[in-house]
Amino acid sequence: MKLGGDIVYSNGEKEEEEEEVGEGRSGRKLVVGYALTSKKVKSFLQPKLERLARKKGILFVAIDQSRPLSEQGPFDIVLHKLTGREWQQILEDYHEQHPEVTVLDPPDAIQHLYNRQSMLQQVSDLNFSDPHGEVGVPKQLVITDDPLSIPLAVAQAGLSLPLVAKPLVVDGSAKSHELSLAYDQFSLSMLEPPLVLQEFVNHGGVLFKVYIVGEAIKVVRRFSLPNVNKHDLLHHTGLFRFPRVSCASANAEDADLDPSIAELPPRPMLERLARELRRCLGLRLFNIDVIREHGTRDRFYVIDINYFPGYGKMPGYEHIFTDFLLSLVKGEYRRRISTS
Repeated sequence: MKLGGDIVYSNGEKEEEEEEVGEGRSGRKLVVGYALTSKKVKSFLQPKLERLARKKGILFVAIDQSRPLSEQGPFDIVLHKLTGREWQQILEDYHEQHPEVTVLDPPDAIQHLYNRQSMLQQVSDLNFSDPHGEVGVPKQLVITDDPLSIPLAVAQAGLSLPLVAKPLVVDGSAKSHELSLAYDQFSLSMLEPPLVLQEFVNHGGVLFKVYIVGEAIKVVRRFSLPNVNKHDLLHHTGLFRFPRVSCASANAEDADLDPSIAELPPRPMLERLARELRRCLGLRLFNIDVIREHGTRDRFYVIDINYFPGYGKMPGYEHIFTDFLLSLVKGEYRRRISTS
């Protein structure tokens, strides 16, 4: 059976009104300067996005990294996903000189998502509980050095096998999204720090990728690691390595799934969770990977957060993203009117 995901739009204004706002001040277009890797440009700036953006009065302009940012533009919005202290300082200096320009997102806020320890700590600190369900994070342990010390550290922390091992630093590379599943104490010493160890939570082999674009959310299903039972723990040993398991090729939208596994998390709960994470992270463009503990209906875990994820893989992303960009201009315009 085919089970579609939910889309929640942040505003209900008509497209004609959006085109007016997109024309910007003095009738000019809304100019979005972008600084993205070539891979991100290819996946994000698809023809369907650029076509719709033009219809709505939005113009995407590539930022030339060989020239001073202050000499380019003028921009209404700067959209970026580059790493490095030098780029962070360039953006901070630019925003100080041009506070009227919206930077998506603040570089200092993004830094928290490049470390899996600080990333999930934000979720843990929420102590999130809702009438529709509870959301937490798996019990985890950070290992920074000496793989031979891992078995003892795991025992002292009280973590139960099997354990999922993920690189501590998220740098956008394929390797930083690889994971390993350790079934026994011996295999723990084969891991390569620095890394994060998480207790594996059975979740029916399906995770929910929740894309967040401002106040809008879109949920899609992805295949994940299968459940681990007592038989597996008794008969499997060693370290099992996996590539990125929740990519678009692992799409589970058209799969014939058990309804209890395929059921999307309650929308009101996700809306509230997204709102609280936007507030505490200080970000507007990110996604969270959510799993439901197998055998329950209302116990969920966030296992990963990504800044400016692969929106090009999200169905209907061109409509959601252009609506979001236009809403930023409307919000800025209304703020200026109210303070003038």
